[in-house]
Amino acid sequence: MADQPACTCGQNEEKRIIFPCAGQANTGQITNLAAVQLTEEGFGSIACVALLATGAEGLIAGAKHADEVVVLDGCPMLCAKKIAEAQGVPVGQHLVVTDLGIAKGPSRSYTDDAIETVVSAVWEGRGRIKAKMPPDEKKQEKCGCGSGCGSGCGCGGGC
Repeated sequence: MADQPACTCGQNEEKRIIFPCAGQANTGQITNLAAVQLTEEGFGSIACVALLATGAEGLIAGAKHADEVVVLDGCPMLCAKKIAEAQGVPVGQHLVVTDLGIAKGPSRSYTDDAIETVVSAVWEGRGRIKAKMPPDEKKQEKCGCGSGCGSGCGCGGGC
């Protein structure tokens, strides 16, 4: 059986929100810079964990409807994860920078290698918490333009 064509209408692209702790220590700054890089690479969209802590209804609703919420904490205090959980936001992937072998220090200095370590770990799926539907099944479920890729995406048959 031939592979079904991938939908190109954007309906089946994974929607991820990335919450970095962005704390003052070097590891917190690394989470923020990694989240910015991940956003630029198309992995997901960075969001403000401080705004999440205020109970911003729109942000909470968006996070609850995302395909995956990624939380990046700088240290074992797990501030960002605790904020997400307190707002009822399900965390799909959680990484702690110090668990990746990067030492927390009083300085805000960091290296590009440290940022890349976190970015690579996220792309690899390290810290994934819940099982996810395989990508091919998710695409078929979400996309449905009548071109054999599923049902209901409304892309006009461009799949």
